[in-house]
Amino acid sequence: MPEKKTQRAAARDKKEGKSPGTQAGEYVHEEIEHVREGKHGARSTRQAIAIGLSKARRAGVKVPVSKTASKSTKKKAAQDEASSHDHHEPAAKRSRATTKALKKEGHGAASKSALSSRAKKSAAKRTAGSRSAAAKKAAHTKGAAGRSAAAKKAAKTRARKSS
Repeated sequence: MPEKKTQRAAARDKKEGKSPGTQAGEYVHEEIEHVREGKHGARSTRQAIAIGLSKARRAGVKVPVSKTASKSTKKKAAQDEASSHDHHEPAAKRSRATTKALKKEGHGAASKSALSSRAKKSAAKRTAGSRSAAAKKAAHTKGAAGRSAAAKKAAKTRARKSS
């Protein structure tokens, strides 16, 4: 069950007109935090992200399934989507078994380096045009003050790297 804080953050994102991916990001962030805190582990960063996306779909966020997703991933996404309409108490035995299995996994999947390499791999799969379009959209939606702050931060980083 997602935390109330996460549900509120996702609802705020939806109200602000942000994409389903951004809304789902709140649930993924919660899952990464759970792994970091030691609430449970994850076999890989991908698994932690998948758990977060599943939670988001079950909470009613309309996250699209990737075109290249496997048959089983598409099936799971459809199940999650269906369960967002049909609220019932999860089976205690099954819930315990899942938690027990996840507790045996490590916590390295939520490390900064693991998340960084995952992000780089994901970005590498995108075309240059796609990345450029996303950057332009981000700059456009940031607003003048946000752009100014980002430019100052970038200048500071460049200065630090050159020296």
